[in-house]
Amino acid sequence: MQQTLNAELPDYHVTVIETIPEPKMTTQKSAASDDPWADRARIPGINNIIAVASGKGGVGKSTVSTNLAIAMAKRGVKVGLMDSDIYGPSVHIMMGIDERPRVTEDQKIIPIEKFDIQMMSMGFLVENDAPLIWRGPLVMKAVEQFLRDVQWGELDVLVIDLPPGTGDAQLTLVQKTPITGAVIVTTPQEVALVDARRGLKMFQKVNTKVLGIVENMSYFICPKCGEKSFIFGRIAEKILDDELFRK
Repeated sequence: MQQTLNAELPDYHVTVIETIPEPKMTTQKSAASDDPWADRARIPGINNIIAVASGKGGVGKSTVSTNLAIAMAKRGVKVGLMDSDIYGPSVHIMMGIDERPRVTEDQKIIPIEKFDIQMMSMGFLVENDAPLIWRGPLVMKAVEQFLRDVQWGELDVLVIDLPPGTGDAQLTLVQKTPITGAVIVTTPQEVALVDARRGLKMFQKVNTKVLGIVENMSYFICPKCGEKSFIFGRIAEKILDDELFRK
């Protein structure tokens, strides 16, 4: 697993919509006065926050989040990775981490560091087979604690792996924190396109830019001839042509 994570990024079909700001040269911008979310509080020490989201589960969102963080760390960017999927955390498994974070005297959680990435996940705090039967308010509180009560330090970019959908965790994030931009992850099926549109619309409603779309598992490579076959078409291109995205 560690060798895989240290390797180059997998062969995703990536459609870049906007260039992600240079992490070391930008800071979180204050929202315009007509922004209903203008009171979102900046996290001290963190210059940029990139949310990785998907409308549907199982599309490889956590894999993309992890590889994105590793790729930036290998380029010398100071990166943090926050797994906000409270019910189904997976970053700790992908990173091969089996330890619990320490807590400072002032009750701040010290993130676990690996591959030069500062990380926090509910998977560090509970057993892999332990179900979390929490209602929405508890989930929202946990996400807020991961944002505010973790000793992130000075980071160029904090990558946040969101759970699928547009529920409590996503609402807490966009309400509480100014996000530099979002990355939408999808797979090439029509049902995934419907959910990707929902994700796009959510970020548009809270005045957050969509930096790009990752079409994961986009093609099949023939083991004999090596030819790429886009079995389900090119969903990301359909999203780019969608009137919703052009707004």
